[in-house]
Amino acid sequence: MLLINIGIIASAYIGARLVERYSSKKWLIDSNRGPKSLEKTSSSQRVAKEKSTHQPMTLESVRESTAVEEITHDHYLKVSLAALGLTVIRPFYPALTLLSIGVIVYASYPLVKNAEKSLLKERRANNDLLSSLVSILSLASGEYLASAIQASVYHFGNKMVTKSKDLSTQMLTNVFEQQPSKVWVLKDHQEIEVPLEALQIDDIVVVKAGEVIPIDGFITAGMAMIDQHALTGEAVPAEKGLGDQVFAATLIVSGRIQVKVEKTGRETTISKLGEILNHTAEFKTALQLKGEKWSNKIAMPLIATSIVSAPLLGISSATAILYSVPSNAIRIFTSLQTFNHLTLVSNKGILVKDGRAIEELTKIDTVLFDKTGTLTKAEPEVGQIVVCDELGEDEILAYAASAEHRLTHPIAHAIVKQAQERHLSLLDIEEANYKIGYGVTVQLNNNQVIKVGSARFMSQEGITLPPKIAEAKALGEEEGYSLVMVALNQQLQGAIEIRPQVRPEVQQIIAGLRQRGIKKMFIVSGDHKRPTQKLAEALGMDNYFYEVLPQNKASIVEQLQKQGRRVCFVGDGINDAIAMKKANVSISLRGASSIATDMAQVVFMDGSLSHLCDIFDISKQLNNKLKNSITFWTGLGITNITGSSLIYGIMGSTIFYVTVFGFGIAHAMLPLRQLKQ
Repeated sequence: MLLINIGIIASAYIGARLVERYSSKKWLIDSNRGPKSLEKTSSSQRVAKEKSTHQPMTLESVRESTAVEEITHDHYLKVSLAALGLTVIRPFYPALTLLSIGVIVYASYPLVKNAEKSLLKERRANNDLLSSLVSILSLASGEYLASAIQASVYHFGNKMVTKSKDLSTQMLTNVFEQQPSKVWVLKDHQEIEVPLEALQIDDIVVVKAGEVIPIDGFITAGMAMIDQHALTGEAVPAEKGLGDQVFAATLIVSGRIQVKVEKTGRETTISKLGEILNHTAEFKTALQLKGEKWSNKIAMPLIATSIVSAPLLGISSATAILYSVPSNAIRIFTSLQTFNHLTLVSNKGILVKDGRAIEELTKIDTVLFDKTGTLTKAEPEVGQIVVCDELGEDEILAYAASAEHRLTHPIAHAIVKQAQERHLSLLDIEEANYKIGYGVTVQLNNNQVIKVGSARFMSQEGITLPPKIAEAKALGEEEGYSLVMVALNQQLQGAIEIRPQVRPEVQQIIAGLRQRGIKKMFIVSGDHKRPTQKLAEALGMDNYFYEVLPQNKASIVEQLQKQGRRVCFVGDGINDAIAMKKANVSISLRGASSIATDMAQVVFMDGSLSHLCDIFDISKQLNNKLKNSITFWTGLGITNITGSSLIYGIMGSTIFYVTVFGFGIAHAMLPLRQLKQ
């Protein structure tokens, strides 16, 4: 009877495979006939074709691929649950037996198909073969309920993994679907509505409050508060004005702006996320792979043990032995935990471009910080104001701010900000002449002329530096800050110190890394020795490297690695690309503006250093949970093999397995509770 049942199951499977091959072949022929036939293809076929032709996976195709997977798992889960229901009521309605068998066979089809692939194509016995044998032998020996439960657990686990994968992707891209189909473009001083796909580079797009920015570009007019949370993780809307960069799929909360198109369609920052997130989603940790490798390795010895024990213990106990090993659970739970922790990372505004970095962080013992833009802010701050004789500090600052207030570079912002903090009134200017890289000349209403800029600019304009200013300039070069000269009517009146501004969170981050077991921390900088040393001592760094060119930073990383250190480099993902590639883990603070070209494995989307301890914590948490899962399920498997073969048989093994499986799912989903909190 057992052999007859196996024969029936095999015949049903072969028939289903033949039908599937015919359908697949027909679709391939149709797709080669032209666009009309392609219109009829399903989303799953379109995704399959995109993957098979190695086209880059866009954000839309990643979502579509995940949706197709979820629909497939949903379908088979519903079928397996229907099979479960039929097997429960079958003893009361024997006429349902054949229907129950048919539904179970259909629900088990993906298991057997994967087993066929492992045997015929990969030529190895693995977890898929084990799962399919459990389902087939349970069904063939009359244990319909056990077979239905096996299929249900298999499909439920796959569904949970797919949902976690989808959630991880959506965390950084959840407003993409808001992209408008039409946009307003400014042409010949008139606003006209055009389709989004008709936009060209350098077009001027007009966007108002409540609308989603459709492209990447720069503001040419207006000001707005922009919600960038989906892209950068920033909780508070950012104020953007003339010259600022804006991104597609971000929302204007208030205001109105004109944006010059820099990137459209698939070239936008939000679209580039698709390819990056797809790569991340395919990542498997070494522990995850170790667990899967273990479950695959044990498959053949377990099958052999089951065959040998069948004559002694009976087919039911022999099948129970196969059922007892939690190889499928290890595969599901390690995947679930990995995806859920990636979701946790994404929610904090951290983009993981290379999943291996999450695992490697647990081994890091040395952190190398680039100084400029990493430990210091991109925008400097005003230090002391050096005065000559005639004017006081506030007057010099007011003149400088009046000359600079229309400019957008960081030094101008710092000077204007300091003037605002001192509540100084700006003077009305009639005309301005800006010399890039040197300085600015402005004329006031009273015909006075202000010149603000570098010492070189003053020299070009025929203005001599007094000894007091020359000494301050020399000291600044030694200490690592610069001076902005201020002249009135060809007479130098004073100079403003422009100092690098240390990020306020740095001290706390350094202390946090020490607590987390980071043994050594260093600064690397292209700056002079004195300012680099001063900052290193102030922050409690172990050492520092100064006057280092970008191309030489990689040599320092390599030097530390030769000393047996595992190095995490935190810096600029573009300018420090060589050092980033050399480091064990690389983290960039450049933010969302350059994710496509940023060479770092991890990008902090809001440009803040405050996430550094978070990423180390999540990495450690994931590593510990994966270790505990593998240890727990291995011990459980050994216990269940003994119990099922000698005491409670296949049905007892099934109940035991499913109960613990439920607790395992709840445990694997714990990281998502942190999101709700």
